[in-house]
Amino acid sequence: MKIRSKLPRVSAAGLMVAVAVTAAFSVPPVLAAETVAEMFTQGKGALSFRYRLEFVDQANFDDDAVASTLRTRLNFRTDDWNGFGVFAEFDYVTDIFSDDYNAGGGNTPDKGRYPVVADPTGSDLNQAYVQWQGSTGSLLRGGRQRIIFDNARFVGNVGWRQNEQTYDAGYFQQKTAAGLDFQLAYVWQVNRIFGRDVPAGTNDNSTWLTNLGWVVGGLGKLTGYFYDIDNVEVADFSTSTWGARLAGSNQLGSGKFGYAAEFAHQNDAHNNPVDYSANYYRLDVSMGIAGVTPYAGFESLGGDNSREGAAFRTPLATLHAFNGWADVFLTTPPAGLNDLFVGIKGSFGGSEKSWGWEVLHHTFEAESGGADYGDEIDASLSRKFAGHYGLLLKAAWFDADSESGFADTTKFWIQLTADF
Repeated sequence: MKIRSKLPRVSAAGLMVAVAVTAAFSVPPVLAAETVAEMFTQGKGALSFRYRLEFVDQANFDDDAVASTLRTRLNFRTDDWNGFGVFAEFDYVTDIFSDDYNAGGGNTPDKGRYPVVADPTGSDLNQAYVQWQGSTGSLLRGGRQRIIFDNARFVGNVGWRQNEQTYDAGYFQQKTAAGLDFQLAYVWQVNRIFGRDVPAGTNDNSTWLTNLGWVVGGLGKLTGYFYDIDNVEVADFSTSTWGARLAGSNQLGSGKFGYAAEFAHQNDAHNNPVDYSANYYRLDVSMGIAGVTPYAGFESLGGDNSREGAAFRTPLATLHAFNGWADVFLTTPPAGLNDLFVGIKGSFGGSEKSWGWEVLHHTFEAESGGADYGDEIDASLSRKFAGHYGLLLKAAWFDADSESGFADTTKFWIQLTADF
């Protein structure tokens, strides 16, 4: 396994560390282990397995993809010593039974006849960081780490894929009793899902991520953010995005009414070759009654049907959770994307042995010009049992409009997990 080390740009990283250290050490540390030796001897390890069979039938490929992969994850977290702690996590992904798929990102150049299932095999140092945590809501962390902001629409870990996305970064968080939650990260490398064996798997960055949330009683959580992405290696990913989000829920009779509204504006930044600006809108509503929750929403990513590359993009997002599980719209089309969706989810069976289920429908069209892209139906059935194990059955059917340029896509998944 090759582990490449990158040092951050001194001016930006130094500024962040200075600010964060000052804030973090302004409060007493949390005490746990009494010595450095106890910090490690009192630590805890964890082992998990995730097997997944993924089938893809995509109309513009002659062959169907069948990926049968197992991810083994081993991690270790030390106990706290004067607020300090260390965490390390190692992943290994291997094929079992079938490898008839294109792993994407240049990992399997001899398998271009198959649709992409972005689960390359191999080993990976997924996380490795040192942190300091204060007793009044301060957290300072440095190293390879998972970063997720809000619903992961703009900054996430792509946790659906076997090799998740992590960040070589400095991270600071400050929570207060008044409901404020400030997060700041400086990222010098993004470790993408394609792994470290191909150039697409790691991107050098000089990126700042800022997120400020405030829990407003009776209303929900109001969040403002500014994400300045400077991707040194992939210029199209360099963007400047600011926005605001409100999400909350309230009791309404015997049910719970949930809601979320979000707006963001994006411009090209740094080395991006396209001069553009685009907007993002999202609205969600739900109503949970007696274990069943119907919901609906609308999401819009701006574009320009007369200009290539002038569309809103989210290069750090957990994309599988949005715009359909068939993953047809991992990249925003040039004319943008409007996604109108309606669904229902719930559970049955009682307590730990209960089954969870969800069914939803998407209607996709261009944000600019109004062209139809197609429709999609997604469905899932899941269960946790015996405290350690999980089962997930999942499917997606995308029916492309005949003039859209997209391809009909059908995907099925069977996933088994075990955590110890």
